Amino acid sequence: MKAIKLIDMTLRESASQRENALTFKEKLEMARALDRLKVDAIELPVLAGGKADALSNKTIASMVTTAVSAAVGVTADNVAETWDSVRNARSPQLNVLAPVSPVQMEYACHKKAPAMLEAISAQVKACRFHCESVEFTAVDATRAEREFLIRAVTAAIEAGAVRITLCDTAGVLLPDEFADFFADIRSAVPGGMGVEFFVQASDAMSMAAACAAAAVARGADGVKCAAHGDCPTLSQMAKFLSVKGSALDIAANLRTTELERTVGQLNRMLETRKSESSPFDTGVSGEMANVCLDANDEIGEVVKVVRQLGYDLSDEDNAKVYEAFKRVATRKHFVGTRELDAIVASTAMQVPSAYRIDSYVINSGNVITATANLTLEKDGQKLRCVAIGDGPVDAAFLAIEQIIGHHYELDDFQIQTVTEGREAMGSALVKLRAGGRLYSGNGISTDIIGASIRAYISALNKIVYEEE
Repeated sequence: MKAIKLIDMTLRESASQRENALTFKEKLEMARALDRLKVDAIELPVLAGGKADALSNKTIASMVTTAVSAAVGVTADNVAETWDSVRNARSPQLNVLAPVSPVQMEYACHKKAPAMLEAISAQVKACRFHCESVEFTAVDATRAEREFLIRAVTAAIEAGAVRITLCDTAGVLLPDEFADFFADIRSAVPGGMGVEFFVQASDAMSMAAACAAAAVARGADGVKCAAHGDCPTLSQMAKFLSVKGSALDIAANLRTTELERTVGQLNRMLETRKSESSPFDTGVSGEMANVCLDANDEIGEVVKVVRQLGYDLSDEDNAKVYEAFKRVATRKHFVGTRELDAIVASTAMQVPSAYRIDSYVINSGNVITATANLTLEKDGQKLRCVAIGDGPVDAAFLAIEQIIGHHYELDDFQIQTVTEGREAMGSALVKLRAGGRLYSGNGISTDIIGASIRAYISALNKIVYEEE
């Protein structure tokens, strides 16, 4: 029975959806979910510049067991940077994306056919220098001139590509037409028998799954899928393989027992609209499995969990965290992720206070809109702002953002009690992300709103110290 590979493009495709762009935390949760489904590879988008994209790639590559494929534009000069972002994956791959239709070559790359052939060959060779598993994706292949497409695919194979993807980007072919197109190009490419051929179909006519299925029936080695969107979905391909797999003598490694639940989780992340005003970037949250560390765990294991939580600490801060962890672990049977988060927030990157809380007044109730009147002090100057929000914490965080004139991604926010009784102390943990790095702050008070403000300011001061 032939194994059909399913490569998921959800993360790659979501990068172009700026309106509902995924947060750093959502990207990690999505990668974990896809890894649990056992897709054959997870595709990551082209690096857009800055540290955040590279850091998310590195984090995803280090935490999943499936193959990770990073996309590279045909004219991009960041092959080495892209490779460095995924090199620690269990099975790292690079994917060269190049338009091959006359319209797309002119519009996207401003190149004629001869120059595009040279660019494809050069870029595949550059990727092959770093990575053995290199893919060439022929974008808009169904609208390309047949002879040029064959030459482009041949050039990529000769340069070292081991996998070819033919795309019906515009969605202009019917299923039988797409299957004939695929079979024709594959048979016409010299040396193509030792290379894997994949297909990627657009759902412009609501036929993406049918086109992909027809190509698989004609010998395609795999299909590019996503949780949802303008391509065959994971659910559709799983259904096709379930119904017709035995008749066609094909199967996939996809774990179908939890497919619908996981795809539903991914769709909620993709469909949740991000508020333009609230510091809370998304209403969707994922949970990392709670770890149980004890006093017998060495520093390497503790640092590994700290990295899984999203922190990128220096060796000095890792040592401080481990020292504090040992003190806590000797008094408790185990230390979980919540305790470790609090240890990092209160131990790592202790810096001078650029911002200090001068005063705050919070008004909230079930018949009024929550407002925060907040005054901070910086360099002897008092900075004041009044903001409204969906609740007292939302209003307070918005007031801080307006004072500092910047919005940081709120990666996580936790509240818990540390003592009992009517005068109980509350502890708040705030995790902000700036430039791809995670900064956490901790605040303790009998007033939980005050504890939340202190936690935010603590994390903010660490960001300001790093930036200055």
